Amino acid sequence: MSFGVHRLWKRFAIDCSGVRPGQKVLDLAGGTGDLTAKFSRIVGEKGQVVLADINDSMLKVGRDKLRDLGVVSNVNYVQANAQALPFPENTFDLITIAFGLRNVTDKDEALRSMYRVLKPGGRLLVLEFSKPSNELLSKAYDMYSFNLLPTMGKVVANDSESYKYLAESIRMHPDQDTLQGMMDTAGFEQTQYYNLTGGIVALHRGYKF
Repeated sequence: MSFGVHRLWKRFAIDCSGVRPGQKVLDLAGGTGDLTAKFSRIVGEKGQVVLADINDSMLKVGRDKLRDLGVVSNVNYVQANAQALPFPENTFDLITIAFGLRNVTDKDEALRSMYRVLKPGGRLLVLEFSKPSNELLSKAYDMYSFNLLPTMGKVVANDSESYKYLAESIRMHPDQDTLQGMMDTAGFEQTQYYNLTGGIVALHRGYKF
């Protein structure tokens, strides 16, 4: 549905992660494991990646996919709610959540939970649909989201309602500045965001010191 641009968004997130061999990464709401596969190679045998998702079916899809890719030795799978992460304090060097935060009921609580399990010096990356920075682009994006997207969902997946929800959930998600403020309130420092594809997607980054 993104015409393949989502691969570039995720690649940018990986490039901004600063993750190094031997580190521990939490790929939250990791779904099919795209980021997990990349991070697994970067952290190497001495590192670890935890693929976590609240949906057990998605975890199974991700596990099967990663096993087919030969990604096994340094990846663990945990069914987890972002609002109450089942990990000790100061566990991870990096937490990523890509296109999952907008589906979390209490985003403030989830951000606090992520902050708790990050190590001092660790960073959080939130890759999420956001608000276009250009009015003309915003109008075109609305037309695509509320007209073309549900139609494509009906044709491709015989499910227009899920794609209507997708468009609605994106509009309800906090905009760039609001989410940055929420990260500040949760305790993150040096927060910043990068608009991608004109702000249709934004990558937020914050540190725990």
